[in-house]
This record gives sequence, structure tokens and C-alpha cells, in this order.
Amino acid sequence: MNNQTNVVLPAWIYEQAKDKEELKQLVIDFIEPRYEGYTIKKITKDFAVCDRG
Repeated sequence: MNNQTNVVLPAWIYEQAKDKEELKQLVIDFIEPRYEGYTIKKITKDFAVCDRG
């Protein structure tokens, strides 16, 4: 069973982030309240690759 999913990230996250660390924090702040139980594994250009658990 594959519990991996791609979450589309809004453009404003990439526009607002000044560096990789801020990008990671913005993605966490975006995903956690909207996708309960998702764990971020990787951030790509348009997606956050997450495990659903």
C-alpha cells in the first residue's frame, strides 16, 4: 500500500521564501493545519511529497 501523495503548493510560498530554511517553514505552516497526519518527505518545485499516516 502506497501512502505517498503530492500536495500542490501555492506560488506565494516560493515568492515569499528568502532561502531554503524559510521555504521549509512556510511549507510546514501551509500543510500542517490543512493536511492532518501528513509528513513532509521532500519539497520539489511545485509539490510537497508527503506520507499520509
